[in-house]
Amino acid sequence: MSRSPSPLSPVDPAREAALGALDPLIVTKLWENPCWLSFRLNFVAFRFNDPVYRWIETRYGLVRPDFVALYAVGLKEGVAAKNIVASAGLPKNTLSRAIQKLLQRRLLKRESDPADLRSYVLHLTPAGRKIFDETMPLMVEQQQAMLACLSSEEQRQLRTLMDKLVIASPDWPQEL
Repeated sequence: MSRSPSPLSPVDPAREAALGALDPLIVTKLWENPCWLSFRLNFVAFRFNDPVYRWIETRYGLVRPDFVALYAVGLKEGVAAKNIVASAGLPKNTLSRAIQKLLQRRLLKRESDPADLRSYVLHLTPAGRKIFDETMPLMVEQQQAMLACLSSEEQRQLRTLMDKLVIASPDWPQEL
């Protein structure tokens, strides 16, 4: 695959050879694109999420919003639905329906918030905890497979750089 050098991607023969194995449109979108960051982040996230969420849907009958809510509660018991919405990047009504479904399936339970008795917080039921505990090793394994091409130092650097992006995100424009 012969490409003209892009100002966004200096020529590296080993990388050029590896890029030759990818679909040409993937190469264009991820290397010859002024919006390279968002496209690469989305590409990597999709390569993690798609097999994970397909497996979860097949195994447990939970679609992505359902599992996003269950996973959030598994990470932080006693969280409110509004916190799940704030952290998930999914519409409020979509997550509200997912939470209702999880409550009906008895994978989550709702309790009064001890700090504000007018509000509710969510907890995993034993059945919900079982799903969370069964899926976590698969997700960790998928992440390890994705990071295997990076040295320990590169993984640390990636984490540090991603931390910076996430911490700066409240300053980004919310509307275009």
